[in-house]
Amino acid sequence: MAFSQLEDALTWLESHVDFERVAPNRASVPTLDPIIDTLAALGEPQRDYPSIHITGTNGKGTTSTLTSALLGATGLRVGTFTSPDLHAVNERIAVAGTPIDDEDLTLLLSRLADVESAIGITLTRFEILTVAAFLHFSDEGVDVAVVEVGLGGTWDSTNVIDGSVSVLTNVDLDHTAVLGPTVGHIARDKVGIFRAGGAAVVGTTNDDVVTIAREKATELGAELHLAGDHFELLENEVAVGGRLISVRTPFATYEDVLLSLHGRHQGDNAATALCATELFLDRALGDEVVRHTLAHAAMPGRLELLARRPMILVDGAHNPAGVRALAAALDGAFHVEGARRVVLGMLNGREVDDMVAPLIASGFSEFYCTAPDSPRAMDADIVADAVRRAGGVASVHPSVALALAHAREHSGDDDLIVAAGSLYLVADVRALVLRLDRRH
Repeated sequence: MAFSQLEDALTWLESHVDFERVAPNRASVPTLDPIIDTLAALGEPQRDYPSIHITGTNGKGTTSTLTSALLGATGLRVGTFTSPDLHAVNERIAVAGTPIDDEDLTLLLSRLADVESAIGITLTRFEILTVAAFLHFSDEGVDVAVVEVGLGGTWDSTNVIDGSVSVLTNVDLDHTAVLGPTVGHIARDKVGIFRAGGAAVVGTTNDDVVTIAREKATELGAELHLAGDHFELLENEVAVGGRLISVRTPFATYEDVLLSLHGRHQGDNAATALCATELFLDRALGDEVVRHTLAHAAMPGRLELLARRPMILVDGAHNPAGVRALAAALDGAFHVEGARRVVLGMLNGREVDDMVAPLIASGFSEFYCTAPDSPRAMDADIVADAVRRAGGVASVHPSVALALAHAREHSGDDDLIVAAGSLYLVADVRALVLRLDRRH
């Protein structure tokens, strides 16, 4: 099936089940057979290059981006698969830092539509994008692929690769209906990406997670590298433009390096990315590569400053741990003299009271509640009720655009507006403030 334009290809893509917009569940026995069989029909393109596989409750997107940038700075041609996207699906599949263009994406989806018809296997939307990424990386002759897990680990569609290095950034409560009710359940799902004979990097010091990771690595014969043991974040302080960090890896120590990302948690992500990259290369990156790459790091939608007077900041924090990290970052890096306001919206399945509490504690005075553009969006009235229970002032708005407009209307030059709770909401606010097109 040859699609004549990207719009037709995306219409076909969107006709498939999308568990990012319709909450998945584990009612049926999970299986990777559909994507395994589809990749086999395509000649298993995911085996044409080595991979680094990254999972975690929070931070996996940043860790994937930093790992790709560090590898690219050594001269390697790097393919990167991440999710979700903010403004266009092209963002998810990139080579050498450049998202796939419309023509190539159209051709890829045309090929996959033909394969679907020929073998009679219908994948989910995320599975199709995963296969498309693996095909594109093969076509482009990448030296290495950095692959971010979509959800969990063991049964995620990306878990058909054999990562030379597997990374677990951290584990907290999120997607509990799918991954399990405790940190232990979730950790056991995520360590399913570890591979026999490979290196496994764990970026958290949580005792339960470390124990589970150690057991899995021992079972497989994987080489385990633990934060605080095999690598360490020695310094992590607020600096102009981001963080000042010092990191010890198994190969080198890097002192007083500027990381151009905000938030203490980004120092942890950078240390994890450095360790994973050097383990893949089996050598130190070198001071010049590390300093230049981290000083120019960018992560759209994650503690991103969009405007001043009033200051408008967006962050994709979408679970309690993410909101706590956001609140801590604001206290350190984004001090304002005026009032703090929030444009807040989230998806169903979130612990709404636990999402609101850190923001109230950080001194936010007014909450402009709205529903993100998703079938899974939580009713804005539910969010507003949680704000009021916590002692905050909340108003409800029928759209993200109106919520942002009212927040700006009530803000002076010295005030701060934060948009958070869902990457869908962040994408809308980002598009409105920066006047960007969204192509979903």
